[in-house]
Amino acid sequence: MSEAGQKVAPAENVRRLSSVIRDMKNAAADREDVVVEMREASHTRLELLAQELQPVFADVPEDDPSFDFVISNGEQPRLWIDAVAHVAMARDRRTYRFLCDTRLGRQVLAESADMQPVADQVTRYIAERMVERQRRIEGDIEVLPRGQTDEAQKPDEAKPSRWRAFFSGLLLVILGGIVGAGSVLFSMTERFQELNPF
Repeated sequence: MSEAGQKVAPAENVRRLSSVIRDMKNAAADREDVVVEMREASHTRLELLAQELQPVFADVPEDDPSFDFVISNGEQPRLWIDAVAHVAMARDRRTYRFLCDTRLGRQVLAESADMQPVADQVTRYIAERMVERQRRIEGDIEVLPRGQTDEAQKPDEAKPSRWRAFFSGLLLVILGGIVGAGSVLFSMTERFQELNPF
């Protein structure tokens, strides 16, 4: 009789364990569904922002390689503006965050639950980048008169200041050498006096 009781107990344990495993799988599937739904909601909100910005994107010249204007799929969807700036949704999935990666770290350029302020800041960012690019292009095409080099265009004050810096550095090195040699000689004379018994 005790053997029958022992045989029944493992069957109940297996059934209970399999039931818990099934519940855990269902809970994991539900969580995955929620994550997928949240990702899709973020993607949809970013698509709405991209539609709002479509006239701005259309005004950017096609030959300008600086901008991307794509929505990336992944764990966190992002609307890429260029290689360093993008719009992503905050953790609450309702707040737009316009972020820019810099040498000092990631900066938040705009953050709002309303789409309009973020769209305005993105438009301003694109305009600033286009102006910077135009200035760089215009700076590269600076025409020099014949026979003149970049050295000839620099003011004459720059050359003496470089020489002045060189000679002041050289003077410091020489003074340091003299002080070092003097201290060595002084310590050696004291040492010789200790060794000399007369």
